[in-house]
This record gives sequence, structure tokens and C-alpha cells, in this order.
Amino acid sequence: MALALNEIQKAMQGRDFLCMSDYTREELKEMIALALHLKKEQKMGVSHPILQGKTLAMIFRKSSTRTRVSFEVGMYQLGGYPLFLSSNDIQLGRGEPIADTARVLSRMVDGIMIRTFAQAEVEELAQFADVPVINGLTDLLHPCQVLADLMTIQEYKGKLAGLKLAYVGDGNNMAHSLLIGGAKMGMKVAVASPEGYLPQAEIVAKAQAFAAESGGEILVTTDPVEAVTDADVVYTDVWASMGQEAEAEERARIFQPYQVNEELVAKARADYLFLHCLPAHRGEEVTAGVIDGPNSVVFDEAENRLHAQKALLALLL
Repeated sequence: MALALNEIQKAMQGRDFLCMSDYTREELKEMIALALHLKKEQKMGVSHPILQGKTLAMIFRKSSTRTRVSFEVGMYQLGGYPLFLSSNDIQLGRGEPIADTARVLSRMVDGIMIRTFAQAEVEELAQFADVPVINGLTDLLHPCQVLADLMTIQEYKGKLAGLKLAYVGDGNNMAHSLLIGGAKMGMKVAVASPEGYLPQAEIVAKAQAFAAESGGEILVTTDPVEAVTDADVVYTDVWASMGQEAEAEERARIFQPYQVNEELVAKARADYLFLHCLPAHRGEEVTAGVIDGPNSVVFDEAENRLHAQKALLALLL
């Protein structure tokens, strides 16, 4: 069955997806609406092979479960072909310049998704590629995850604007993208992190500017109780991300007061949603009682990576 795209959606074709700040509030709303539509129709058995004959190169310099499966299965369900490329599979891992990789792949594929360490690598890839480039994750940002997060909140709450989203933990790529994405959508985003682990000031300033336009609010604090009080959504992430394994013991000590537990979530609204990008370490950043409790929607959130990525692929490719 053909997929009817409206004019706003058609305007996204051929663009990169490096950061949510590159898209307007209306464009992000259209992405989420399309993701929800694709999910509904998939459950009804409706297929949309609109990317038949198209190929997506997927470069992984960081390992993955949800990112790889969502893009690979999503591309397949849209009729296209996903091509998995690890650092061991391509010359990029042996020192080939990113610009050369971009030029070569652009002549053979219809889109590139990359999951890597430095944001600069993604931006350079996009600069020299002639096909859309999607940021599957960097140390700075994780926009694909937050697209699925916003979709999940919309699915459960029926809206985004005016809701309070509290993130507790490391001021990392998740915190950064939640700040930007939430601010774009008119949400009240509160981030609580220890001193020395707060989100980057440049990202916070950008989020504050977006919030001023959308009617949202931004709060960055070291107090998790302040962040979570009256929250509609409570979010956390692991204390030590990939590449930070050597810091794990020190981080566990520093972040212990920032554990999302039953005492902390009691400060949120009674019908709060608990989100986590996964993988989760029960007993560390979150207790089993919270992540496996009645307010947790982490597995719906994980499934929505598939539908959000399908929307992204349908729009850009």
C-alpha cells in the first residue's frame, strides 16, 4: 500500500538527521504522527514497501541492540535493504578519511546511518555525503532514541506540550537530546545531575532558546527531588556509558544519590511514566521495583524505536 505523505513530510526528503535542533516543532510533530500511523497499520497487517530498491548503509563504531535491530528491521519492512558495516568491515576502521567513505558510499547507497563516538565524525560524513545521513548515536547526542521517547509519551499522554519530563543521572547524550527535543515540543524539561556531570552549557542554552519559542521550560539542577517533583515522565540512563568503563566504580559512588527508586518517584505525579533508553542496570541507576513496576513503559519505548526509525527512513529516503 502506498503511503500518503503531506507537504511538510515531503519537505524532509533528502535531509540529514544529525540533531533534533535541525528540525522545526511542526516537522518533529509530523515525524511522531507518521511513526504512530506506521505502528497502527503494522498491527493491522498493513505493509508499506515504499523503499523497495533502496539501500541503507549502517556504520557501527559502537555496538548496539536497539539501534541496529530497529534500523535493520525497519528498512526491511519498508521494502529496502539494510547493509551492516562494523569498523572491522570497512576501511574507515583502518584509517580511511571520513570524507572518502562518504563519497564512495554516496555512489552506492541511498542513505547512511552511523553510530559512533564523536559528533564531528557524523557532521563530516554528512558534509561530504550526497545522501541523507542519520545520527544513530554519538557521545554528544542520541536523537533517534529521543524521537522514539517523544512518540511513547505522545502515545500514552496524548500530548507533549506542557508535560514535565524529569531526567535524573549523567548529563550525557541522552540528557542533551531530551533537553533539545523536549524544549522543541514545549515540554518542561528538568535535568538533575551531580556537579561535574551536568549537561554541556551550550546544549542547555540552545534548549532554553527553543523553550522560549515553544512555551516550554528548562531546569538544570543538582537536586533530583526538585527535578522529579510533579513530573509526568521520569527518565534515567546508565551511570557509565560505553567508553567509560574505567570510571564505573567512581561513578557508582558519585551517582548513588541519583538512583531512581520508589522514594524518589513518589515525588512525581501518580500517573507518571518511567522511561529508560536501555540497557538498564537494576539496582544501580534504577531499582527493579521502578523499572518493572506499573508506571514503567520501557519495553513499549524500546519497540517504538522500530516505528520511529521507520518514519525517519520513510521521510528522508
